[in-house]
Amino acid sequence: MDFLTRRKFLLASGVTGAGAIAAGVTWLPMKEIMQTAGELTGLAPGVPKILVIVTLYGGNDGLNTVIPYNDPAYAKARPDLAYDEGEVLKLDEVAGLNPALKGMHQAFERKQVAIVRSVGYPKPDRSHFRSMDIWHTGEPERPGNTGWLGRWLDTAGGDPRLAVSFEQVLPPLLAGEASAGAVVGGNGLRLPKTFNMKSISGLGQVVPGEPKLQARAASCFEALAGVDQLIKDVIEDAAERAKAGETQATGTGGQTAIQQQFNLVAQCIEAKVATRVFSVSLGGFDTHADEKQPHQTLLGMLDRAVTGFLDRMSKSEQGKNVVVLVYSEFGRRVKANASDGTDHGTASDVFLLGHGVKGGIYGQPPDLKDLDRGGDLKYTTDFRDVYATVLERVLETDADRVLPKWSGRLPQIV
Repeated sequence: MDFLTRRKFLLASGVTGAGAIAAGVTWLPMKEIMQTAGELTGLAPGVPKILVIVTLYGGNDGLNTVIPYNDPAYAKARPDLAYDEGEVLKLDEVAGLNPALKGMHQAFERKQVAIVRSVGYPKPDRSHFRSMDIWHTGEPERPGNTGWLGRWLDTAGGDPRLAVSFEQVLPPLLAGEASAGAVVGGNGLRLPKTFNMKSISGLGQVVPGEPKLQARAASCFEALAGVDQLIKDVIEDAAERAKAGETQATGTGGQTAIQQQFNLVAQCIEAKVATRVFSVSLGGFDTHADEKQPHQTLLGMLDRAVTGFLDRMSKSEQGKNVVVLVYSEFGRRVKANASDGTDHGTASDVFLLGHGVKGGIYGQPPDLKDLDRGGDLKYTTDFRDVYATVLERVLETDADRVLPKWSGRLPQIV
């Protein structure tokens, strides 16, 4: 989706490290990152909490994720897309999860999943570009040039190792005013056969007196070598620890992209690196036609990646302090379109998962009979309530420094 190229921290090409370095990111070998364990801790005593934020790109259909199976208006609006009562994984007497979310349903029954209903913002925008800008910046009135977690990084000292993305490009949410998080692509660096890493690294030598922009461009080449080495070190370290009988590493063969991302996150957390925020993503949710089976397949991929990760995290003290936040830029229309799909909508659900999450259902369920003028759901929980709660309860910071003058909060959900 083209909206990922709209921020100055993004690169349209595959050379993803360059944009991050231009924003001030530092790349380090994994061995040096491991040395940060215990040096950057939380404000509260004990093991600090860690946030893993999952972006579902394309606009996830909330009504077919958390399904109002007991509402006649749901089946009426979606005669071929609706799930009936016998198919859903029931949460209560009115709603249930998509049948692909078996692992999340089990975690919900263990009180480790919080579902925040009808999340959105005033005057919703149905453009992927604009809406994702709003979610990334946390500024619905007028999206700015900094992400909400980038602004948190500014307040936390600006060390890019505190906020790491395993996506292909640095998401705007990690871009601050004076600093930016680190981006580490999961596929490593691909070079033509006639080039080698030593040659590429040599291009990164900054010449004294050269123009500032030229020097920054040169440092990008040096960054590529660091990114590639970082990935190799993460995987090699996990393999060595597995041989030594330590925490078993998850294999990488045959995994989906989001599973690969979670695998790298897990390895970093098990190594007790200083990172407090990780960002991963899954795309493909723009389901305008023939939605039902592809959407269920995507949710299955999400379910296996998230619940497998949480199961792995349950085996360590550090892992038990992880909170996973899952969101998308908007939900879908209530009424199905003529192509057995759904068009861009508004409010949807946000998931918070983890061993320290106070599971349950929060907020007001969507009212399918009280829609806005466009036939869309009305939001009842502002997404900034979620952000402010996470900032305070997970990242231990004053939310007002990131979301000025915002007073809304969720209940004690984490």
